[in-house]
Amino acid sequence: MRERSGVGVVRGVLVLLGVLLTGCQSPSGGVAEDGRLGGPATGTAGETSTVSPAPTRPSGYGAVFLAVGECSSFGTTSFTEVPCTGERAAARVVARHDGTVRDGPRCPEATDFVLHISEQRPASDEDGDGAVPQGYACMRNLQPPHPGDPGGGGGPRTIVGDCVYGSGDGQVRETACDGTGRREPQYKVIRAVAGRADCPGPTALYVRLGGKRPVGCARPL
Repeated sequence: MRERSGVGVVRGVLVLLGVLLTGCQSPSGGVAEDGRLGGPATGTAGETSTVSPAPTRPSGYGAVFLAVGECSSFGTTSFTEVPCTGERAAARVVARHDGTVRDGPRCPEATDFVLHISEQRPASDEDGDGAVPQGYACMRNLQPPHPGDPGGGGGPRTIVGDCVYGSGDGQVRETACDGTGRREPQYKVIRAVAGRADCPGPTALYVRLGGKRPVGCARPL
């Protein structure tokens, strides 16, 4: 089989794929952007992700580049689709969507990082598998650590069990709850609710989570 590869260009708040060798955990953890500390505080999870154009010749592993269940290799500024049983496999696709993250479905909570695939449609395509639409792949590391897990300090979403700290200018960012991150945790998201009024009494910070229960109730640590 021929491997399919793509060149990655890092963007966003954090570089995740660049540290796949250490389980894709970014040094500063995930991000909860636009938080307001002091008074009724609010934060929202940012899509921390790696941007990558589609490969020049996507062939050998199916009709869809990085389809659900397929794996990518280790990489810094590039990645390659490889067999999941191979020694180079680093992360598995847990969800795959066309379009952009902004307009498409959210990645599952277990997502450690996101790969954005740029559209490519070659002028000549003999076997019909050369065209790759714009899309994104939600990735899960094959081995720990898993920054997307509750309290892991990273991932593209802030979820119940995650911890955050005030980063200045009214912003909050995710950090590991066990204190192994670059910053000590100050708040922990203990519940996701439909509105602020549903948060329990000790709530000191409201974090925008999105979804059907968009408000995260965070208590001080």
